[in-house]
Amino acid sequence: MSKKQPQLQIDSHSQWVPQNGRPLIIAGPCSAESEEQVLNTARKLKDIHGVTVFRAGVWKPRTRPNAFEGMGVPALQWLKTVKQETGLLTAVEVANTNHVYEALKFGIDVLWIGARTTANPFSVQDVADALKGVDVPVWVKNPVNPDLQLWIGALERLNNAGIKRLGAIHRGFSTYDKTHYRNAPKWDIPIELKRLIPDMPVICDPSHIAGTRDLISDLSQKALDLAMNGLMIETHIDPANALSDAAQQLDPAGLDSLLNELTFRKTSGDGQDAENLLNAYRNEIDVTDHQIMEMIFRRHDIVSKIAQYKIDHNMTILQVNRWKELLEDRLEQARQAGVDEDVVKDIFQIIHNGSIRLQSRLMNQEVAAVDESH
Repeated sequence: MSKKQPQLQIDSHSQWVPQNGRPLIIAGPCSAESEEQVLNTARKLKDIHGVTVFRAGVWKPRTRPNAFEGMGVPALQWLKTVKQETGLLTAVEVANTNHVYEALKFGIDVLWIGARTTANPFSVQDVADALKGVDVPVWVKNPVNPDLQLWIGALERLNNAGIKRLGAIHRGFSTYDKTHYRNAPKWDIPIELKRLIPDMPVICDPSHIAGTRDLISDLSQKALDLAMNGLMIETHIDPANALSDAAQQLDPAGLDSLLNELTFRKTSGDGQDAENLLNAYRNEIDVTDHQIMEMIFRRHDIVSKIAQYKIDHNMTILQVNRWKELLEDRLEQARQAGVDEDVVKDIFQIIHNGSIRLQSRLMNQEVAAVDESH
């Protein structure tokens, strides 16, 4: 997919995201399991300050068959009753044309596309085609794998179908690396999405990132600190006995406690003096970044000279002992300065990988030139 700048036409989220000065809070069970479970959960949630949208999975895409796959269309009537009784807006996940048709027929207010659907452009296009001519908010979860272009592509398909009340949900990414999260947050990806499409609201689903309820609070605060526009938190009247994702769901009291403990920060300072001070710090960052760029350019030139030396002396590009010594030295400097070693390690791994690519390119050019001369 082309990495061209996305050009989406999106309604200002201040006009359709019910924030009231606070982030949008969407809450409800992973799955709608019974009318009693749905209504009892919703009745508790309507009294929690900030909760405006009730979510529930009606069709559940499961990894393997014979697991609980949702109650389907009958559950949509329960959600309709939720709205009538509590006044909460309702939201469900849709993955195909029939889901869209049924959800709209029952007056569902908000639709979202799940991570597995986002990963399949054919499925997203089917949903987009079904939504042509419909004015309904649609949220798109990130794809299962960390692919920003695939995420943007799904948003573009819906936007091309006329959906302008469009938002994104960050729910983390699958990884083979060992981590205490169910899905790796990889915060840099939603941050880049916000940079590319600044008018589009982005909310976080900390439940699916966490995988366990004890991690949800810290993840929620992190999302708000990164200026995300809201949270989607799975909440069940009896989480321990939930038919799906029991470990990551809060009960209504737990959600209420979490929301009361969160710090809701502003995106700007108090008054002009505060803004002037922040801008002064930012100017210092700009100067420092320009100096860093100059150092990167200088290092590039030095690496080019090293590459030529290795070519002339028939040496391998990778010098393992040198790389080991370099990294250990930089990490020791980080320790002495009190700087996060993991950050320094990541930076120098990127720099080293860039050096390897540059030397490989120059060596290939040299080989090609020799072949041509023969």
